[in-house]
Amino acid sequence: MSGAAPGARLSDEQLVDWLRLIRSENIGPRTFRQLVNRFGGARAALEALPDIAARSLRGRSIRIAPRDEIVQEIDRARAMGVRFATTGDPDYPPLLREIPDAPPVLALRGSSEVTRRDGVAIVGSRNASAAGLAFAERLARGFAREDLVVVSGLARGIDAVAHRATLDTGTIAVLAGGQARPYPAEHGRLIEEIAERGLIVSEMPLEWEPRGRDFPRRNRIISGISRATVVVEAARRSGSLITARFANEQGREVFAVPGSPLDPRAEGTNDLIRQGATLCARPEDVIAALAEGAAKPPRGELFDEDEGAGADEPLFDELDLFLAQGAFAFEEGPPSPLFAAPEPELGPETASPEPSAPVHGRVVDPHEVVLSLLGPSPVAVDELIRIAGLSAREVHGVLVELDLAGRLERHGTNAVSLVYNQKL
Repeated sequence: MSGAAPGARLSDEQLVDWLRLIRSENIGPRTFRQLVNRFGGARAALEALPDIAARSLRGRSIRIAPRDEIVQEIDRARAMGVRFATTGDPDYPPLLREIPDAPPVLALRGSSEVTRRDGVAIVGSRNASAAGLAFAERLARGFAREDLVVVSGLARGIDAVAHRATLDTGTIAVLAGGQARPYPAEHGRLIEEIAERGLIVSEMPLEWEPRGRDFPRRNRIISGISRATVVVEAARRSGSLITARFANEQGREVFAVPGSPLDPRAEGTNDLIRQGATLCARPEDVIAALAEGAAKPPRGELFDEDEGAGADEPLFDELDLFLAQGAFAFEEGPPSPLFAAPEPELGPETASPEPSAPVHGRVVDPHEVVLSLLGPSPVAVDELIRIAGLSAREVHGVLVELDLAGRLERHGTNAVSLVYNQKL
């Protein structure tokens, strides 16, 4: 059974601060984490944000979510039976904490008991074949008999069948939009049934209408909650392949169900098997692999460059609020009490700073050094730190700057690259 020691719940005021920060313009999960680590808390980060934006964006301001707006969202959520869980909350899915872009806050409806059991994602075609739908149902029921929780995205086709097959034992549905705007709308009844024994999960504002980019964001949560992802049917460039790619990058098991080479809906899954995904012909194939217990490292060869289209596109527009030429260097600050041991879910960015190394009698500019080492090809952050000869805090500070300026792309396994044609 997977698990992680929970931290303390936030107070009501702290929750408002967290939601204000993550709902502010161009603040994504990684930027949120680094800002909270830098300033010691969400409220301090909010107070610093206007000045940082003014300095780094040459006077252009960003929209910071108003307090009244967030209080109204919380009130509406409670009226709907929706509650919020942060990364230190016991209700937060344990495995999801481990991914590098874990949502700081989730809106949850239903029973969080299902998050304490191992999850397996079942994803696939919206326009699935009858055989595909039947096999997805067989898989879901087989997993439920072993006390595994089925996780999926509430889409038509494979997703819906997997959810319906496990209503009695509990299933987790991850939304691309807000809890008040589920998609597709025709699944309103299914959502009500899931909420009785399972869980509905969203990272988006309550009334958010899902857009194209929100579905890959959702997919990383589906794979992040789960120990394994099974793709039942998927055409080439299918969104289900994005989920599989995220699972691979997160070090989780990836399974694919083979199909007829004459059926376009099986092209993606057949490709996955050819490239190294584990073949799934029955529920026991997945159950046996999970029983072994060891997570597999990411396999870069699992995907061709043109497959899982959209997975390499940045999921969040995170602008560079620290581009003020070192005006906001990451000096040592008080650590946030919300992330004290035993749960260091905000990552290693809190390491003690070291001074920049002098070069020919002058102090180097960390921004200039890091920028000169980045290009369109991904490089591991640890390798970047080693080559730059700077402290980890300095390098991470520059990466935050580039993140927030929209000049940095982050890849799986903690690698980064410059957005193409932006190295200026």
